[in-house]
Amino acid sequence: MRRNSLLERRVHHAVAPADGDKPDVLFDMLAARPFIVRQPDTQTVPFVFASPHSGRLYPARFLRQSRLSPLNLRRSEDAFVEELFSAVTEIGSPLIAACFPRAFLDANRAPAEIDPAMFDGVLDVAADIVSPRVSAGLGVIPRVVQDGAEIYREKIPPKEAMERLATFYRPYHAALARLVDASRERFGATVLIDCHSMPSAAAAPDIILGDRYGLSAGTLVTRAAEHAFEAHGFRVARNIPYAGGYTTQLHGRPARGVHALQIEINRALYLDEERIERGPHFETIAARLSSALRALVDYCEVPGCFSGVAHAAE
Repeated sequence: MRRNSLLERRVHHAVAPADGDKPDVLFDMLAARPFIVRQPDTQTVPFVFASPHSGRLYPARFLRQSRLSPLNLRRSEDAFVEELFSAVTEIGSPLIAACFPRAFLDANRAPAEIDPAMFDGVLDVAADIVSPRVSAGLGVIPRVVQDGAEIYREKIPPKEAMERLATFYRPYHAALARLVDASRERFGATVLIDCHSMPSAAAAPDIILGDRYGLSAGTLVTRAAEHAFEAHGFRVARNIPYAGGYTTQLHGRPARGVHALQIEINRALYLDEERIERGPHFETIAARLSSALRALVDYCEVPGCFSGVAHAAE
């Protein structure tokens, strides 16, 4: 399995200390490179993979603002997901991964999904305050981590929202849009796979496929993914409770040749959830995922897989 370069490890694995000179260097590094794009030598398959939640560089200013420990902040990460899916470049597909952490900025939310009550002044941006995700504290700038713990000690300046959206959020989405557009132009149609992980639960499946109940991906594409994962020993469910977020909503236009599918993998398969470390079966799961994704690519080469509009889920 392909490993991160030294620079990628420095960017992706660092948790900045709360004071000293190094935090400014780390923040500047993150601002200069808010995401990583790994490209195959030549893109040979009509797929683009994205990991918006696996970043783990925590700016010192953010840590000072937070009431939580770095480990508790990391519980919102889809930890190491970009590594689990890194072999897609060997299949012939690009992969984009955000380097900024989800607790700091959630790239799988609409830019207007922001809570004005979190700030000590007036926001210079439209706010979708009726969004259920905003109400739950899980907007584009989250108020809570995944277990519901409050992130911030006090209200934060409105300029924080503008800076994070301008410096990290918009560049990530612009780069993702370029990859999707280029893939569609090259192949006539494309599939965007948005890669995530989900907290473990006793009765949880191994994989949940989210196609927004048939709106963001054609039925044949979703069915092909389901068959590919099941053929490699994964227990698969669709849409409940993860039907797809902002990325699938934004890009999923099957009638225009862009299918967007969210994949959630159960963290119990590959992660020590308490320590946020790779589990003992990490390499095995990564290899099984790689094989399943190769099978998905093969299934999607069947004539007609990309044709037509999205259908309602069966």
